[in-house]
Amino acid sequence: MTMLTGQRLTIGTLLRVFRGRIVLTWAMILAETSLMALIPLFIGFAIDGLLAGALQELWTLTGIMAALIVVAVIRRVYDTRIYGTVRVELGLEQAARSAALPVSALNARLGMGRELVDFLEHTLPEAMAAAVQLVIAVVVLYAFAPTLALAGGAAALAMVLIYALFHHRFYRLNGALNQQVEKQVSVLEGRKTRPIRAHLMQLRRHEVRLSDAEAVLYGAIFIVLLGLIVFNLWFATTRLEITVGTIFSIISYSWEFVESALALPVTLQSWSRLSEIMRRLNAGGRCPRDGPLTSPVS
Repeated sequence: MTMLTGQRLTIGTLLRVFRGRIVLTWAMILAETSLMALIPLFIGFAIDGLLAGALQELWTLTGIMAALIVVAVIRRVYDTRIYGTVRVELGLEQAARSAALPVSALNARLGMGRELVDFLEHTLPEAMAAAVQLVIAVVVLYAFAPTLALAGGAAALAMVLIYALFHHRFYRLNGALNQQVEKQVSVLEGRKTRPIRAHLMQLRRHEVRLSDAEAVLYGAIFIVLLGLIVFNLWFATTRLEITVGTIFSIISYSWEFVESALALPVTLQSWSRLSEIMRRLNAGGRCPRDGPLTSPVS
């Protein structure tokens, strides 16, 4: 018996079963991200303060950075232990449920199961941090000029629409790749050059198709974000009467918006892959073929 016995193996299940521990690490992530997001603003204040001969703003910036270091270190020490426990529980439950699977498929699915925990430990916190940074960036930009914030909102909407065009394709390509990975151990057990070569070439073909789709997606997204940076730089320097420190803050938060916005397609792409993996993990002793597009959560 494990903590996951009798439940579907999904992101939602892991969040429910381990919610107390995960909520604590998420709280530290939000605190860390909020402190990080404030730094460019207070750097701008410190620049203006130093130019005026004042040190108060510099000491405030120093205090924020010190608090950031403390929270970041504690959070990373805690995360490793918590998510390590989740991986153990999930792996034991997978092994218990999949006793009838060939070793090749079971081995592959154990690796896929770890991707669910990796999503909770890395991708989802990064998405949360990016969301906080996006909100703070938009608020700060709006405080300087509503037009700057509206430009950021338009860029974020364009990114979501662009990704929507790729979601189904990523799901299908990840399904084909996972199907091939499940055959790997049995192919290697045969120790024959031609089948191994054919298997590796199939993996390469699926990976190339995924990479090509990613390249087109990110190319389109970078065009949108480049347009945002150019527009905000032009608007801040030609339409506003502001100090050097304020210009620095506007450009910093515009760039922070860009960096945070890039977490959106990464998260959505990871979700496309995990949707296929969760369907596969909950197929029990079967090796499912690609089916209808679903996004199992609970």
